[in-house]
Amino acid sequence: MRVALVARTAHALEQLADELGGGAVAFPCDLTDIATVSGLAARVEGKLGGAPDILVNNAGVFELAPLGGMSEALFVSTVQTNLIAPFILMRAFAVAMEARGSGHVITIGSIADRSVMAGNGAYSPAKYGLRAMHEVLRLELRGTGVRATLVSPGPVDTSMWDDVLTQDHARVLPSRDAMLAPHAVAEAVLYAVSQPASVNIDELRLSRA
Repeated sequence: MRVALVARTAHALEQLADELGGGAVAFPCDLTDIATVSGLAARVEGKLGGAPDILVNNAGVFELAPLGGMSEALFVSTVQTNLIAPFILMRAFAVAMEARGSGHVITIGSIADRSVMAGNGAYSPAKYGLRAMHEVLRLELRGTGVRATLVSPGPVDTSMWDDVLTQDHARVLPSRDAMLAPHAVAEAVLYAVSQPASVNIDELRLSRA
């Protein structure tokens, strides 16, 4: 497969594209900027010659703060990255996938899309909304040839935790050695997209054994 990589850091994306080879392409984009995200779909389609066969909505930001003391900026940026950007990309590509009669939308959820904790008043609402969006999408796409899968892992050991675990919140969060490895999530995605075309994996929930 050719891979279109999207994230904020251009240099890291370009390094990864070189590592992957096979025509992988880097598309630096700040997913909190709605106008930029809206233009991203056209850039990807132009480079790849159409809508992708698989869309993996994986972007996420996470920061803990009590609702009463949370800034509007934190709440808005969290929802923009975790919910609005996936909606824009899903909308942009799902229509073309449906017209083509094939495609797969993978939504990366979280344990927080079904479970809440104090201080998680921005990330969890965004992930609950993302799960609801997936469920609506699945109903709307059934029978079109386009599949939709929600992959919801528990905590995964990524750089998202670099700042969070150094704060006071670390006492209510798992240690990094108790988290899932990133490749576990990747394997779950691969499992979903590798099924026969007649099979849809509606949802996968992952936890550390």
